[in-house]
Amino acid sequence: MNAPHGFAFGGIGTRWQLDAAEPIASDTRQAVLDAVEDFDRTWSRFRKDSLVTRMRSADRGGAFVFPAEDTALFDLYDTLHDATDGAVDPLVGADLEALGYDADYSLRPVDPPPPAPRPYRWWTDVHRDGPVLVIDGPVTLDVGAVGKGFLVDRLADLLRADGHETLIVDGSGDITVRGADSLRVGLEHPSDPERIVGIAELADAAICASATNRRRWGHGLHHVVDARTGRPTDDVVATWAIAPSAAVADGWATALFFVDRLIADASGIEWARVTAGGRLESSRNFPGELYA
Repeated sequence: MNAPHGFAFGGIGTRWQLDAAEPIASDTRQAVLDAVEDFDRTWSRFRKDSLVTRMRSADRGGAFVFPAEDTALFDLYDTLHDATDGAVDPLVGADLEALGYDADYSLRPVDPPPPAPRPYRWWTDVHRDGPVLVIDGPVTLDVGAVGKGFLVDRLADLLRADGHETLIVDGSGDITVRGADSLRVGLEHPSDPERIVGIAELADAAICASATNRRRWGHGLHHVVDARTGRPTDDVVATWAIAPSAAVADGWATALFFVDRLIADASGIEWARVTAGGRLESSRNFPGELYA
């Protein structure tokens, strides 16, 4: 893809690369940085000043108003929660913290682990009115299943609002491509980062991936947690999802750890995954080449 003008920076704990066919104006770059900061200040589990941290500290509960544009993020979680019978749930943050992936990065599980599932579950004990969440006590949100893809879309929209038609937004592997050109993306082998299991062809679409070898801090401990059990899943080790938006691709990259292929095919996305037994599965029309 011919996108020679780049802009790289760090945000929400990861590296970002924005590329466009035309120079990215300084005020657009600042708008991008502001959007990343706003997102982090709202959603981060690791910042003391975030809205999510305030909810975690709300001993008496209360009503918490999120940005109106983030209503779509909640709507997507509704869809994923239903499709996975509750396995994908933004209240999984409490489970991650109990496993050691907490705000202080202690990476030391609670011993013994607390019983699961946690007392709060999505829309059972958390009530929503548009962008407003109402809780009766402290909860720990973690939108890692959707958040980075959601932010990828937001940054792409900022570039398009400034007149950029050909662009790439890459949030450390969560990628959206806009314009007439296509992009070839290698699918990393889940146990060997020097190898790939296939290549995806992206054209005016987004791809997101997830794997249990990333953010792993102990035997059997990683970030892909089944909210129904409070424990990391072990049936699938890597997933890739392609969709019109990065938020949808990101969400389904997590959902693919928990659903059978009939549900995955019915989602309308293109997908591939590697099972714990080493089997490579994919949708019928996955755009690219997959290796046995």
